[in-house]
Amino acid sequence: MSAACRADQRSNRTRSRAALLTAGAAAAALALSACSSGGTSGGSGNTNFVAGEDGISTVAKGERSAAPDLSGETVDGKQLDVADYKGKVVVLNVWGSWCPPCRAEAPNFVKVAKDTAAQGVQFVGINTRDPSTGPAKAFEDEQGITYPSLYDPTGKLMLRFKKGTLNPQAIPSTLIIDRDGNIAARTLQALSEDKLREMLAPVLAEK
Repeated sequence: MSAACRADQRSNRTRSRAALLTAGAAAAALALSACSSGGTSGGSGNTNFVAGEDGISTVAKGERSAAPDLSGETVDGKQLDVADYKGKVVVLNVWGSWCPPCRAEAPNFVKVAKDTAAQGVQFVGINTRDPSTGPAKAFEDEQGITYPSLYDPTGKLMLRFKKGTLNPQAIPSTLIIDRDGNIAARTLQALSEDKLREMLAPVLAEK
């Protein structure tokens, strides 16, 4: 083999290693921000939403879409219909007990849920991709979560969101549903306490 060929092979191997390292870094960054993709029925069509630099997407009050039917059995085996909370601002959080970012943000949700309950805010979870309710219950007990979570192991509830709406597309995802039952805001990332309050405040201030 000529010296030129050997040099060319070494160059190719170097480029391949660099590409793998870059791909690995990108995957690691994604893993830190979200555990996995979720329902992907939305995101096309006339979305009407504004994506902020803070990762929070919002929709003006007159242009919002109604939240879909979000009802079923909770992690605790009770029946729940999110529509029953119409008149309240609902914070809807999609989570899994197996998801590290969900674990990181859970204390923030517990604190803000407690602080805003008297202001007419209702927190609701959607637990997904846990093979049974056992791990989900253990997660709730460990984190001190007292608000209800619908049990959705196969992601069916996530797929009920229409195209062009602010649908949950990752785990975790958080949506704010206004007092009229319409989707006002969404983020596809784990939230700090400050970011959660920032996301909730404009909808809570609406009359």
